[in-house]
Order: sequence, then structure tokens, then C-alpha cells
Amino acid sequence: MDRRTGCTRRTVLASMAARAAPLVASAIAAPALVGCARRGHAPLRFWAMGREGEVVGELLEGFRRAHPAIDLRIEQLPWTAAHEKLLTAFAGDATPDLAQLGNSWVPELAALDALQPLDHWLVTQPGLAPGDWFDGIWRTNVVDGRLLGLPWYVDTRLLFWRRDLFARAGQAAAPRSWAEWTAALDALQRSGIAHPQLLPLNEYEPLLALALQQDEPLLRDGGRFGHFRSAGFVRAADFFLDRYRSGHASAVTNVQIANLWQEFGRGTFVAFISGPWSIGELDRRIGIERRNHWSTAPLPGPNGPGASTAGGSSLVVFRRSKRQADALAVLAWLARPEVQQRFHALTGNLPPRRSTWTLPAEAGVPLIDEPRARAFAEQLERVKPTPAVPEWERIGQEMQQLAQRAVHERWPGARLGAALDARVDGFLEKRRWMLARRPATTT
Repeated sequence: MDRRTGCTRRTVLASMAARAAPLVASAIAAPALVGCARRGHAPLRFWAMGREGEVVGELLEGFRRAHPAIDLRIEQLPWTAAHEKLLTAFAGDATPDLAQLGNSWVPELAALDALQPLDHWLVTQPGLAPGDWFDGIWRTNVVDGRLLGLPWYVDTRLLFWRRDLFARAGQAAAPRSWAEWTAALDALQRSGIAHPQLLPLNEYEPLLALALQQDEPLLRDGGRFGHFRSAGFVRAADFFLDRYRSGHASAVTNVQIANLWQEFGRGTFVAFISGPWSIGELDRRIGIERRNHWSTAPLPGPNGPGASTAGGSSLVVFRRSKRQADALAVLAWLARPEVQQRFHALTGNLPPRRSTWTLPAEAGVPLIDEPRARAFAEQLERVKPTPAVPEWERIGQEMQQLAQRAVHERWPGARLGAALDARVDGFLEKRRWMLARRPATTT
């Protein structure tokens, strides 16, 4: 039966998806949601999420003028529903032509073989040389040696710190190593700030960033088992847990804080780990006139500036798209430095290409020369992707839950690592089963 019109073919694909990834089972259980309508010559469909979905139409005005024959339809999705809708669309053979995809979702869609590899297309695009992109962000889109997405914007975490209160405690500069970080927090405590560092227990990104600063991978044997018993993870976990044991950080969640940015302005705590959105929030909440009171700095590492997380969103093309050439033209347009620059102006999202950072802005100042943004550019040179396995988001949630328990029950780092390995090995059981049955490749 013709795959474009028949339900039989879709039922087979849905069954294959259920065997390959249990996360789509709930979507398959509701086939009425996807239907069997003939799509015919439909518009080029682009799914975009959140704020990005609101502004991408403006970014593509020039594209529409340059390509009047391409009927492009942008469909906005809320982030809270996007993941389920993508899986439902895959199960029903109703994926869009291209979409915005959270970096951590790329391995999951790759496991379903839903994404079109971009390697051959990239060879024909000299203006998209991989060397112009921050390497750690680029690698979030590479799964099993194939490029499956193009970074659209980047997100990483670094240190926000109160310069004035650090200086009052005798700390003239931001810490650059774990030893300097500890010494600065000790000095801040002596100056009268009880818990100078904010580390909310319902966020796992700070612990993840510390773990990524280690040489050992977080998973071993090709992502088949956890590697949280490693000496590197235990060292990172102990440093993280010591911040609570010493009182440097209070065992609270961010929902227990009335307003993070206002409390930072009041000096309730004087350092926290966050992303680029906090720059604008601090300007709004405590005032641009107080900009000289705080700054940003790369995340301290064990022996100097350290690595951090590689987050953000990418643009992908789906295998089942019948208009891949048009979809790739959209990707190339949105990757232009001048378009990325406009995207940053509209959203505050950070561009993934170095050339965009050095491009003069309308005000004449390149992004790289903005003092609070410069630290992000420096940090983006040292970001690392999380393991490219579909189970990673579940692993991250488990890391947060066990870390919270470890803080309250005063576990050592080794116990946290052992507990994580036990849980994660269970999460990866199906992955091991599938990899063991994967046909051997021939050359």
C-alpha cells in the first residue's frame, strides 16, 4: 500500500516505534489523534516552540521574499506539549518538514530514525563551515557519527556574582578554580552572609556541570551503563555536597525563594548559576542602574576555568518530508550570522556561530564586546554535550532527585555515585538489549 495514503503502512511504523522506543506507546494508543488524511501538496510545515515560535516569522520575512514559491507555514507549539506531539506525529506518519528540537531530544528522535542526516548537504554549504560553530554545541547534534541537526541557539550555565559584595569581603575578582570558589565563599560567610551561594535542590544542572568538568564520561561502554562511580564524578559530587555541609549553600528549592533576581539584588545570596536569560531579568528586577553591582564569570573548574552544560535548540529536517530541499533552505537562512544577530535581539538567545558574536550590531558594538555576554562566549568554548542516549532526560531527573536526597541525608559523593549507577543501569537495560541485537555493520 502507498505509504503516503495508507493506514496499513502507518500502523506498521507505529508498531516499530513502540518496539524501538517505549515513550511513543501512549501516542500509539490514541490513533484517532493522527488520522489517515492525504496530505497532498501541503505547505512546508515548520514547528517552533515557545518564544522562538513567536518571532521566527519575523526572521523569515526576507526568506519569503527571496523564495516566493515556497509556501511556508509556521506552527507554534508550547514547550510543555511539544515532546508528546512530536512522538505522536512520528507514530502517525505526520511529522512536519522541519522543526525546532531541544538538544537533549535529538538522540531520542535519532533512535527512531526520524531525522534526516545533514552531512552530505553540509558539504555543499561553504557558508556553514563547522569550524565557525562552538564545538560542544555542534556535538550535541552528532549521534552515531551523523549530523542530525543544526544548532539554532545555545544555552549554557555560568556564575552570576555580586561584584560589590565580593569586594567588601576582600574578593576583587570572580573565582576561577574550585579552591578559589571555596575561599571566596568562606570570606563571604565571614563578612556576614550566611549562605552566599544559591544551589537550588530542584535543579540538576549545577551538579551536571561539575560532573562534565571531569575527564571520565558519565556513561560507559557506548552508553550501556552508568559511570557515576568514577573518581571524577565522585570528586564533583563531593564538591557539590560540601557546599551544603559547609553552609555555603542552603538546602532550598527555587520555589522557596520569593524572587531569585530580587533576592540576589538584596544580597540574600551573592552568587548563583544560571543562563543568559538572567541578564535581562536582573536588569528588569533590580534596575539597569545597578548593573555595575554584579557581573558574570565562567564557571570555576577543578584547576581553573571549567566546562559547563551544552544546551539550547537545534533545527532538524524529518526523513519523511517530501520537501527536504525547501526545508534545508530554511535552515541555511536561519543560520546566517545577520539573521542570528536579529534573533538574539528579539529573544536574548545566544548565537551558536562565532562569526555572529563578532558581527557589529546596530548600535555598533559586537556581542562579544558586551561585558556580561563576553563571559558566555568564553564559557561556550568549554561546553560539553551530555551522553547521546534517548534516556538522558530521565537520567537527569534521577540525578536531581538523588542529589536532593544526598544533601538531606548527608551522603558522601561515593554513595551518590553508586546509587545513580544502580538506577541508571536499570534505565539503560532496554538500550543494552537493543544494541546486542543490532546487526553488525559491514564495510
